[in-house]
Amino acid sequence: MKLNDFFERMKTAPGIDYDRFLETADKPPYKAIRVNTLKIQPEELLPLLPFAGEPVPFCDTGFYVSADKLGKHPLHHAGAFYVQEPSAMSAVTALGVEPGDKVLDLCAAPGGKSTQIAAALSGTGLLWANEIVRPRAHILLSNIERMGVKNAVVSNMSPDMLCPGLEGFFDKVLVDAPCSGEGMFRKDKDAIFEWSVEHSLSCAERQKAIMNSAAKAVRPDGVLVYSTCTFSTDENEGVVESFLQDNPEFELITTGCKFGVKTLKHATRVYPYDGGEGHFVAKFRKLRGKAFKGSMYRYVEPSRDERLEIERFLTDILRNPSFRHYHVIDDRILNLPNPDLLPDLGGMNILRAGVKLGDFKKNRIEPHHNLATSLTPYEFKRRLIMGCDDLITARYISGEELEVDNWINGWGVATVNGITLGLGKAVNGHLKNKYPKGLRTLAWKDLQI
Repeated sequence: MKLNDFFERMKTAPGIDYDRFLETADKPPYKAIRVNTLKIQPEELLPLLPFAGEPVPFCDTGFYVSADKLGKHPLHHAGAFYVQEPSAMSAVTALGVEPGDKVLDLCAAPGGKSTQIAAALSGTGLLWANEIVRPRAHILLSNIERMGVKNAVVSNMSPDMLCPGLEGFFDKVLVDAPCSGEGMFRKDKDAIFEWSVEHSLSCAERQKAIMNSAAKAVRPDGVLVYSTCTFSTDENEGVVESFLQDNPEFELITTGCKFGVKTLKHATRVYPYDGGEGHFVAKFRKLRGKAFKGSMYRYVEPSRDERLEIERFLTDILRNPSFRHYHVIDDRILNLPNPDLLPDLGGMNILRAGVKLGDFKKNRIEPHHNLATSLTPYEFKRRLIMGCDDLITARYISGEELEVDNWINGWGVATVNGITLGLGKAVNGHLKNKYPKGLRTLAWKDLQI
């Protein structure tokens, strides 16, 4: 009965070719990856991935794939690519991120769109990635870390608590709102049985509230993008129209997308026959409003002794340490994003700001996995060089201790095809494996072990 209700509603969805939609209903879902250009370029990565095929139409660095369980691939562990539903890449494409922007991803977990934003920023500006659900916020943080993002703040707050304190701060804001997920029905058959008209309507009310909070965080002349992975008119066009009524300081502008179909003159809908599971994207410009009047972050140097200890530690591991904005909180050592771009973080639930370099232990500093993921192999003095098809790579990812040359001693990185994978400590011909236990997996399926 629910399924009948869904298909009846789809007959009147804006811009739909209903017959073509029905033809796609029982076909397998699309699978794709997005190359992480913070670590590698498509022309370097694609020859290493025989399962990668044609480019997707939604993003210049996205490609269709024909393999499963890609999360176990060594180059996925290394952050070379992100597994992402192809049409989900459309929202950040519409956002139009430019180097130097300050960007808020308000509903960011698990991190696909945040890491796409980070790649567009290319190490400049500021990415603020927020997620209200704490377990999902930690997944978001793990993906930000894996992809080597240095200029991010990751927070765990509700939009109505976060945005008022950052009023008028961001150049660009993305709201990829929680929704009824109708575009995921081919991918997740259980989602069909959880669907109802009532659930879709309740999602629309929550989306309106999130958007009204997000509006505050956009600076005058800044951009706000709203997206969902549902086909519901209530959650898409209905939310857009309600938002414009409640926020007359915004205007709806073109997404600039060349794919999908136009709705409300400027918004974009993607249906499965367009090459993705389904997405809706609307883009707004803020015509007037308050500029940011809050306090900026007040950077405080660590103590002289702490700084000297941190610098000795980094000099032992790295060739030419480039970190400058050290911040010590409890026993944790961070390198902050550019403090000139940071608002005051007081009173906010921040999971991570910048890169975690390590932890003070008794009489030493223990490097953190984030130190490895944030740098290239060539910045480390000691490297274990591996390839994605090597047996030793699978052994490292599964957490085994490895044999190394006797002359190598101390902290270094394991690398795969020129990308850092994780840390290890060489002692007397043995590499103590420091790959985080929560990230370890059995070998990639194509390795003969």
